[in-house]
Amino acid sequence: MIREAYACWVREPGVAEIRPLSLPEPGPDEVLVRARYSGVSRGTETLVFAGRVPPDQYASMRAPFQEGDFPGPVKYGYLNVGVVEQGPPELLGRTVFCLHPHQSAYVVPASAVVPVPDDVPPARAVLAGTVETAVNALWDAAPLVGDRVTVIGAGMVGCCVAALLARFPGVHVELVDTDARRAGVAGALGVGFARPDDAAGDRDLVVHASATAAGLQRSLDLLAPEGTVIELSWYGDRPVQVSLGGAFHSGRLTVRSSQVGMVAPARRGRRSYADRLALALDLLDDPAFDALITGASRFAELPDVLARLSTGALPALCHLITYDDGE
Repeated sequence: MIREAYACWVREPGVAEIRPLSLPEPGPDEVLVRARYSGVSRGTETLVFAGRVPPDQYASMRAPFQEGDFPGPVKYGYLNVGVVEQGPPELLGRTVFCLHPHQSAYVVPASAVVPVPDDVPPARAVLAGTVETAVNALWDAAPLVGDRVTVIGAGMVGCCVAALLARFPGVHVELVDTDARRAGVAGALGVGFARPDDAAGDRDLVVHASATAAGLQRSLDLLAPEGTVIELSWYGDRPVQVSLGGAFHSGRLTVRSSQVGMVAPARRGRRSYADRLALALDLLDDPAFDALITGASRFAELPDVLARLSTGALPALCHLITYDDGE
């Protein structure tokens, strides 16, 4: 059985490294997982890599199974897919998703892993954590049949929200981004695309995920009277300024935050975290999501990948990390 493993740590802001570690013997209610793939969540993880988590958010930004503390040294990440090598009979040999940092093998409680459905390729399953965020956002947003909805910010989260909205009957979805290259991704997801200046107005709902003040302002500008902006962006330590003059009060506009750390109030009494994650994995039985995986690198290259993602030298939505038997 595996007893030695390797993990990626942010040693200090802007510097990551691979470190060895010894694994404990799994207990009766634990599993030993050998990683096959992990995914780099570009927005959050580059903020962590750059040391831009505000001190007052250190506790709320902790990832499951994180080690160390912000700004570093810290072991961070939450999109990991692997195979159970040791554990309860019903999980042995199963491909599972776990909200675990980038690590070649790990021991966690059996309750912390969710089996990947047979029809979902393991590489695509790394998106489960991001689709879970999108599910929670739509529980908060509660779009109606026939709504006109815009998603601003064609990153991982925005694209996952758009992909799910495309399944709603009669809903017209437009994905908006400053990068015209994201039009191809929008097409693969089955939604329209526009640059910010060309975006359609009079929207019932806008989901904002660009993590920019300009994007939030444009979200408000596109709303119909009594429309709502669902704010999914996380800005780290950056201040955000928007204008609340103009039509904000006369139009009775709403800005509402959504965050995956808690199940949305609309479903909190009837859905657990495990239910929400299992739903996200079921929803990934759709090849359209493959458009969100825009590159792949070996685990040994992850420190360099994080550096290039942080500077923008490596453009990506979800960058896939492969382990020893990764394809």
